[in-house]
Parts: sequence; structure tokens; C-alpha cells
Amino acid sequence: MNNNKFILPRLRAMMFLQFFIWGAWYTSIAVYMSQVGMSDLTHWPYTVNPLAAVIAPFFIGLIADKYFSTQKVLGVLHLIGAVFLFIAPHTIENPTLFIVMLLAYNLAYMPTLGLSNSLAFRNIDDQEKQFPTIRVFGTIGWIVAGLFISFGLGGMFDVAAEQTAMPLYTAATASAILGIYSFMLPDTKPASSSKKTTFSEISGLNVLKELASPAFFVFILASFLICIPLAAYYNFTQLFLSSMEMDNIAGIQTLGQFSELLFMLLMPLFFRRLGVKWMLVVGMLAWVLRYALFAMSAPDSVMWMIMIGIALHGVCYDFFFVTGQIYIDKQCDDSNRGQAQGLLVLVTYGIGMLVGAQVAGMVYNQFLQGSTHLTAENWASFWWLPAMFAGGVALLFILFFREKRSPATQQASA
Repeated sequence: MNNNKFILPRLRAMMFLQFFIWGAWYTSIAVYMSQVGMSDLTHWPYTVNPLAAVIAPFFIGLIADKYFSTQKVLGVLHLIGAVFLFIAPHTIENPTLFIVMLLAYNLAYMPTLGLSNSLAFRNIDDQEKQFPTIRVFGTIGWIVAGLFISFGLGGMFDVAAEQTAMPLYTAATASAILGIYSFMLPDTKPASSSKKTTFSEISGLNVLKELASPAFFVFILASFLICIPLAAYYNFTQLFLSSMEMDNIAGIQTLGQFSELLFMLLMPLFFRRLGVKWMLVVGMLAWVLRYALFAMSAPDSVMWMIMIGIALHGVCYDFFFVTGQIYIDKQCDDSNRGQAQGLLVLVTYGIGMLVGAQVAGMVYNQFLQGSTHLTAENWASFWWLPAMFAGGVALLFILFFREKRSPATQQASA
């Protein structure tokens, strides 16, 4: 344990840069690709990202946790990622190579999400109290990235900054900075250099047997299914906002992260009132409402509906993803807690988002039909599809999920 009194500020700076990098390119890449003639390929960045998320736990479990100090692996991966991001804009004449560059970058970046969390946890004394004060700087980093792209770079070009390669160069620069900075973080030795790690332990698949119950399987299935319509938001909202002729797209989308901060603070109150099941249901229904607002707003570009849809991100994300993480944690003990969380990441951010990105991309291309953008009427039809899918998943969850609640939980909810 590192007792340096400056450890928390250093870890917060790490987390700020970690998510600044992601936020700088992720919310604008589809706009840039459309601008350079890749309108029908915009779902691919949102395919290679979850694909890398599937592979990341195996990299961390087989290499990072066994042979090298965490901060060194973190630094090397961010430096490698910076190289791929700097190269990517120079490959736009070859769309396949451009996608390959983004895949290579994400293979370097996605393991760093777990590594940065691991490094933070192993260098603080009180995880429950101190880690939230570190992780919140990640959300702040994402917000600052979006505001910087839209407003900091907005006046430098004849077109919106999101339509240029500058978000990629910004993320590459921040990645290089974090890569160098990582080597200055506390020395965090491998946790289990001699312990043999199995495939089922790394993936979390072994906890399926340990936690097997009808409620748990319904939760895992719903978590996978809900991520299919969720992928449409991350992939196509920026293109939707562009079609609605909205400026400062990356900055506008940070409204969702501000909402996320607010609802994170309110979650304890809602937990006492609703319990796990209805928290999850509210999170799913918030996605239905968001997509419905987008669909209804499209024909006439009703801005207030669009803005409310974006602002619902706090409910959509916190009530479903964060509540899901808490539900999983409550089913576990210290022997399988980490593996169960890994399974949830694999099912949602990995396989769910991977399938969702491909499905959303195929649906979008059907509406596109050789054009460079969707009409307002097509956008309305497009958004109704994930709304109905999410509604169906929510209904199935309501009907079949039976939460086992402890006496203490029941008293807290009364």
C-alpha cells in the first residue's frame, strides 16, 4: 500500500485522462467517417470497441496480472494506442485499413480500463469511500473532452471540429501524455505471478455454476438483450444530431454525462424506494423513452425532445449498468466477486454491444439505401425499432425476474 498523501490526486489525474481519451474520439468518429465518405461503415468503430472488450479480460488475466507491474503495462498500452490513433486519419483512403487501425487501437485501449481500476484499488485504503472520488474524475474527463472538441476546437476550422480528424489527434495526444504519466504512478507489482489462471476464471464463466438461479439467468439474459438496442444510441446519436442540423455535437452529448453525475448521487435514495428489480426496470424503460423521444422529434427537429432524450443518460446508464454491478456484487463473496463482474462486462460491453453494433449497422444501412444520410422520416422509423426492442426486454424482465431479497434489504425498502 502506498501511503503517499498525494496518491489520490495522482490517481484522479490518471482516471481523468483515461476517460478524456475515450470521450475525445468516441462521440464524434461517426460524423468524421461520414464526412470522408464512409457513411455506410460508421457502425464498425462500435463493433471493434466491444470486440476488444471481449479480448481485454484475457490479456489482463494472462499477462498483466502475472508478469509486469500494472503501471508499466498501462503506460506501454497507452503509448501504443497513441501511435495507432495518429496513423488512423492517414488511412481514410482505404476504409478497411482505417477500421483495422481503430481495431488495433481498441485492442490497446480496452485493457487499460481494467488496469486503471486495478491500479487505483491496490493503492488506496478504503475502496468504498475513496474509489468513487477517483472514478468520478473519469466522468469529468469525458465531459471535458466533449466540451473541448466542440468549443475549444470549434472555431479553428471552416467546418465543425467533429467533421475533422482533430478528435482523433486530440485523443492520440492525451494517450501519449497518459502513457508517459503512467510510469510515474506507484509501482504496482503483479498480483499473482505464480497462480495458474484458467479460461473459465478469466472470462467469469465459472461463476455461472456458483451463482446459478432462475433470477440470475434472467438478469444475465436481459443484460445481453438490452445491449442490442443500446448500441444504436452510441453508434448513431451523433449522426442523428448532425442530420437535425445541431452544432457542437460532442459538447451537447456531454449533457448525458452531467446527468450521470446527478443520478449517481441520487441512487441511494432510489434504491431504498425501488429495490434492485425496479431500478433495473426503470433503467430499461428510460431507454424506451429516450428512443421514443428521438423518433417523435425527428420529423420536425423538435429540439427539446432531443435534449431530454440525451439528458436521460443518467437514468439509462446508472439505473441499469451501475445497479446491475451492485446486484452482481450482492450475489457474490470475495472468492468470486471479481470474476462475476468480469462476466457482466463480457456479456454487456463485450458480446451485447458487439452484436448490437452489427445489428444497428445493418438496420441503418437498410434505411440508408445508397444515400449519404437518413431523411427525417427515416430517422423516426429507425429510432422506433430499438424503442420497441428495449420495451420487449423490459416486459420479459418484469414477468420473469424474481428478486431474492434479504430481510435487511426488505426493511431498507419499506
